[in-house]
Amino acid sequence: MGTFTQLHAPADIVKLFPKASDIFKRYRIDFCCGGEKPLSQIFEIKTKLNGDEILGELNTAYTSWKENGNVEMDWDSITQSDLIDHILEKHHRFLDEELTALGQFVTKIYRVHGQHHPHLIDLYKVYNQFKSDMEVHLVEEEKELFPLIRQYEITNDEALLSKIIDLNKDMVSEHLATGELLQQINDLTDGFVPPADACNSYRITYARLAELESNTFQHIHLENNILFKKYAS
Repeated sequence: MGTFTQLHAPADIVKLFPKASDIFKRYRIDFCCGGEKPLSQIFEIKTKLNGDEILGELNTAYTSWKENGNVEMDWDSITQSDLIDHILEKHHRFLDEELTALGQFVTKIYRVHGQHHPHLIDLYKVYNQFKSDMEVHLVEEEKELFPLIRQYEITNDEALLSKIIDLNKDMVSEHLATGELLQQINDLTDGFVPPADACNSYRITYARLAELESNTFQHIHLENNILFKKYAS
């Protein structure tokens, strides 16, 4: 692919150029759950966005990225098992390690600063809902969906395919709910910008929440737009 145009969808752009996700996040352009609409449709809805300016930024960053020796990842050429291994290593393990540890920070700043920063009680509630939902979601993928995909890759059993398609639909629905919770967290933290009087724990919490959002969006993108898409019916 040479340069991106308004005919390209965010999901397809991020598939080739992962760092495009940073640009889309900054402009609040969905590249995971609703990332299959072409940019032209998105710019029609988000009329305040300057489409030409965003495309220019994308293409400049993409050209620089390739000139620095980076190579587009051909996700379609790797096996489903290898993609699952990547998701487990880069995203599931991240959540396994981060959800509880970050939850302790969210709880701490709520207890210490909640009286003067009342939005922290809502952050505490939404984060813990996110944590609870994701813990269940990860188990469903690791114990039910992923083993079925690995098995189907070997057997091509139609009965397995039917189960995979049904589970994928459930996972996509859960991803939508996850995206909504992340949007609430983003709104509550004013885009992860801590208040002027924030202590170190406060600032660390917001920085880790930003990293959580970024990692989870990439996680959902890989599953919705690459892994699950191969079984779309």
